[in-house]
Amino acid sequence: MCGIIGFAGRQDQAAPILLDGLERMEYRGYDSAGIAVRSEEMGLQVRKTKGRLRVLSDLTHGGADLAGTLGIGHTRWATHGEPNDVNAHPHVSENGSIALVHNGIIENYLELKEHLMKLGVTFASDTDSEVVAQLLEYHYNECHNMLEAVGRVLRRIEGSYAFGIICSDYPNALIAARKDSPLILGKGENGNFIASDVTAIIKYARDVIYMEDGEIAVVTPDSIDVFDDELIPVDKKYNIVDWDVSAAEKGGCAHFMFKEILEQPEAIRKTISPRIREGRIVLDNITLTAEYARKISHIYMVACGSAYHAGIVGKYVWERLLRRPVEVVLASEFRYSEPLVDGNTLVITISQSGETLDTMAALREAKRLGGRTLAICNVVGSSIAREADDVLYTWAGPEIAVATSKGYSTQLAALDLVGLYLADLLGTVEQSEYDAILEELRTLPEKMERYLENFQDTQYFASRYFNHSSVFYIGRNLDYAMGLEGSLKLKEISYIHSEAYASGELKHGTISLIEPGTLVVALGTYGPLFDKAMSNVVEVKARGAEVLAITTEGFREKMAKTADAVIAVPDTHPVLQPSLGIVPLQLFAYYVALQRGCDIDKPRNLAKSVTVE
Repeated sequence: MCGIIGFAGRQDQAAPILLDGLERMEYRGYDSAGIAVRSEEMGLQVRKTKGRLRVLSDLTHGGADLAGTLGIGHTRWATHGEPNDVNAHPHVSENGSIALVHNGIIENYLELKEHLMKLGVTFASDTDSEVVAQLLEYHYNECHNMLEAVGRVLRRIEGSYAFGIICSDYPNALIAARKDSPLILGKGENGNFIASDVTAIIKYARDVIYMEDGEIAVVTPDSIDVFDDELIPVDKKYNIVDWDVSAAEKGGCAHFMFKEILEQPEAIRKTISPRIREGRIVLDNITLTAEYARKISHIYMVACGSAYHAGIVGKYVWERLLRRPVEVVLASEFRYSEPLVDGNTLVITISQSGETLDTMAALREAKRLGGRTLAICNVVGSSIAREADDVLYTWAGPEIAVATSKGYSTQLAALDLVGLYLADLLGTVEQSEYDAILEELRTLPEKMERYLENFQDTQYFASRYFNHSSVFYIGRNLDYAMGLEGSLKLKEISYIHSEAYASGELKHGTISLIEPGTLVVALGTYGPLFDKAMSNVVEVKARGAEVLAITTEGFREKMAKTADAVIAVPDTHPVLQPSLGIVPLQLFAYYVALQRGCDIDKPRNLAKSVTVE
């Protein structure tokens, strides 16, 4: 969740570059920030503070107060110790010679801390990360070689980590190491970088190396050297990042979330267009064959958060197309549930970042049990993408807002592509339906653009209903799956209590929550069950609910006879309808949060990429 940046430069002052990189990672979520810079005259200079990055920037006058061309920076989300100035990173060893930033959790930190305290070491913070800084000093005093000291520390600690380390005795080098927490190395024109996110350094470096678990790197202004856990040099290849810098900027929009909602048609177009050729789905880099597909006895979709909701949509679509059982499992539960996985099990892991720790652990468990894995993710070269047997990238581009929009939409599109591809291999879909879905998939971006050209009614309804303290979403089948994501969007960024229920369950207890004035968002886009959706609207209306309905243009007139307010999206094939229906739900959540004065791009207590368990 936290953000790391490090810079080893030739002439450029490090501190302003570090602050700029941290600002580009603000979307990840944090509660404190800090930087450490080394110079010949001043030695190690550390500045850190609780609160927003602007506090740190003001404290250092935009970094101008800190001389030096070597430094590390960090935005922290508290896990060990409350958010305050002392617990903020970087952490410094007792003699002041070593500064360290850390993402992840050191599981045996208490044992190590007690050992060091018996040796007379005094600790300043409550964090697990400071333990590593103090342990580094201990081993450095033993061997007087910083790289060797890092290696000794890594052999003693347990847990997950991405480290950035500088030492007063090493004027031009910083050291990086990773395990189960993302870290990249970047080669720039005026120096070299480490970062936990490519958005932090894309302005300065486009040639990057993705570090693997157990690797250690020494970064100087002129070189990047990588070693394995035995300190043996490793030959690494550079990858070119082709994102436009403007993709990580707001482009005139008030918030990244709004910009990214508007970018969804183009993101979906980029995801599907290269994979549809001459009326067929072509997945060049997927090695799934018809022979293997026929052996599939069970399919798992494993993910967290919004990606999990995309998996629930995928379950309905895939079971209809493939006639194979599909189970959607939260990644945090999968590896602890003794899943029934063997060589005939296909495990789909879905992650926007490709670094979600729970999803990564689930992927590794599936592989250990002999299952075949396919990853759907957005970040090329990410850990999940590298470790899966196959990967299908969603070409959403950088997504900055914590609450996903285009990341989710492109996951739906990718699942539709793979589902239809497998159904074609298995022969479980009629040619006429295959052609119909494929044609509608191809035209999906245009239909989404049509809705996004005129959504003032959604903005109006948000201004009408923003003061509700509790909102319920109801729907059946794909509408229920869509409602789960719509409800999550609302609670994520507006802090309104919101739940999604399968409409058929209303009579089994949840209808007791409906009282006069309760807002119910009724989803009626799934044509085969529209009449049943209408009957549920009548039910909640009879108990005094105010009903905002999401339906299709074809059903608008029927829905308007019962609901208090109606938003309609273009009609498409039923299995693709969630891709259109989710857009007004995203916009409704956005405008409700705007009315309530919430921090839309950086909602409280949330982070973009969850890289701790």
